[in-house]
Amino acid sequence: MANMHGSFIWYDLSTPDVDAAAEFYGAVVGWTADRHASDDTYRQWRAGDTHVGGLMAQSPEAGRGRPGWLGYIGVDDVDATARAAEVAGGSVLVPPTDIPGVGRFARLADPQGGVFYVMRGSVEGSSRAFEPAAIGHCGWNELVTDDPTAALAFYCGLFGWDKGVAMPMGAMGDYQLLTLGGEDFGALMPRPPDAPPTGWNFYFQVPDIDAATETAKARGAKLLHGPAEVPGGVYIIQAVDPFGAAFSLLGRKVDRGTA
Repeated sequence: MANMHGSFIWYDLSTPDVDAAAEFYGAVVGWTADRHASDDTYRQWRAGDTHVGGLMAQSPEAGRGRPGWLGYIGVDDVDATARAAEVAGGSVLVPPTDIPGVGRFARLADPQGGVFYVMRGSVEGSSRAFEPAAIGHCGWNELVTDDPTAALAFYCGLFGWDKGVAMPMGAMGDYQLLTLGGEDFGALMPRPPDAPPTGWNFYFQVPDIDAATETAKARGAKLLHGPAEVPGGVYIIQAVDPFGAAFSLLGRKVDRGTA
């Protein structure tokens, strides 16, 4: 694993209908869902020639009881990170476990209940799942939390993240950028009163935000927010897919000219 300790390296979707979800995200984001060579129950999202995440059926027995996206954070030592998370007030939901030929992982929760995976891959090479400005890849990682101060201390202590610029949002508090190795990769923000419980949002990049939004709605997604402009001249949406998983998109508006 060549990614820096603390980097997001993978994104998984658990869903009640794998085939239908593969069709939905294929149409909206442009992914192909490849079957895994050694596991028929798991598929890998492919953007172009790069695998950027995975897709599996939700399974209460495996701790995947609700539809949703979860991110994997690459670490130097899964066991040490799991122990450190507990000491810092987090929880170990799935203990360090080996996946033959893939790597070692654990499923953790921060002190406010935000769930994430940590992983150490078994082969050398860098993950490109998070790659800003690359279509089909994740371009932003966002934590919405009940206690931003405590969450910041937890994640920075565990992964070596640093505070970036804090962007005021008025009565909502600050939108606190997060950096690793001097580069912004995400942010955390206070959870609004009517928002879902503490958790991570992942913004996947599309070439045309309006076209992707309309395709998502036409295929049964519920739009929650946007398209809304954010710094950098790009737009975001937040939505819930037809199967109950929240997802977010990031992209530019395309000038189609006049008729």
